[in-house]
Amino acid sequence: MVRFGILGFGLHAVRRLMPGFALAQNCRVTGLSRRTLDKARASARQHNIPLAFDSAEELCRSPEVDAVFVATPNACHLGDVLLALRCGKPVLCEKPMGVHAGECRTMVEAARGAKLLLGVAQVFRFEQSTARLRERVAAGQIGRAIFARSEFSFPAASGHPRTWINDPAVAGGGPIADVGVHCVDSLRYILQDEVVRVSARGLHDLGPAAVESAAVLTLEFSRGTLGTVTVSFRAEYRTPLELVGETGVLRADDAFNVERPITLELRRAGSTVETDQVSNRLAYAQQVDAFAAAVEGKASFPVPGEEGWQNQEILDAAYRSMKSGKTEDVARVR
Repeated sequence: MVRFGILGFGLHAVRRLMPGFALAQNCRVTGLSRRTLDKARASARQHNIPLAFDSAEELCRSPEVDAVFVATPNACHLGDVLLALRCGKPVLCEKPMGVHAGECRTMVEAARGAKLLLGVAQVFRFEQSTARLRERVAAGQIGRAIFARSEFSFPAASGHPRTWINDPAVAGGGPIADVGVHCVDSLRYILQDEVVRVSARGLHDLGPAAVESAAVLTLEFSRGTLGTVTVSFRAEYRTPLELVGETGVLRADDAFNVERPITLELRRAGSTVETDQVSNRLAYAQQVDAFAAAVEGKASFPVPGEEGWQNQEILDAAYRSMKSGKTEDVARVR
């Protein structure tokens, strides 16, 4: 049984991580940290967690913590990951892994130097919907993939519980960084291909110094598939995904949802020829159980830090493109 400490116990931990740990088979949470000890103790009591800290270092050094889950705001990830590694703890870091690729490289190299496991929490890789789409594409059900489209929108214009989400100094970016990274990673995973070039356009309705509020990314994959990612902090919650091939189309209206069943459709000649209903309810549990198995040396974690670094190279290229107005090349992580 691997014992996790959650560094930065906020909204995401309450809504997603703790329900996942409740369903996990081989790990549990034994410690958490928040900015004040009173808040940490209140959260620990509410979720029946034995240890509460207002010090990240104390949590990371606790002998009752085997692995650290970094769930702090994006700009804190670098310092928190390096701290946990210095304390000898394997780390699972929330996405986006950093605010630019240089941070991700530093984390990966530090983990390699310490000979410790570093993973990135791209939870959609543990969803049944994503796995089924990957299997169907690999089996040739739509032939060669021509287009791959993914959207992730939700309202976060003001009053969002994550108060830092629109602060570029803390978030590092708007919906491209926050949820676009999910779309990018999922398309890479489903297509089993890499993005080589990106062009992007964004909407900055809060002013040029603020994070983008909506954006469209065009991704060029190495085997010729053209991908589009649309993200927004203005539209209602939406996560549709569509893969268009030479002989068919795979699609889902709410592909990434974890709260209710999802219907995957295979379409040919304008008609639905097959449907498949799946559930992503166990995605967060499977993510932490997979990391626990890797900590115990039973398996490799399927989303190592290098994957988070590669995703960040794509995000960085998108932000460069928004400034330059040009298509930007994506550096390849080796």
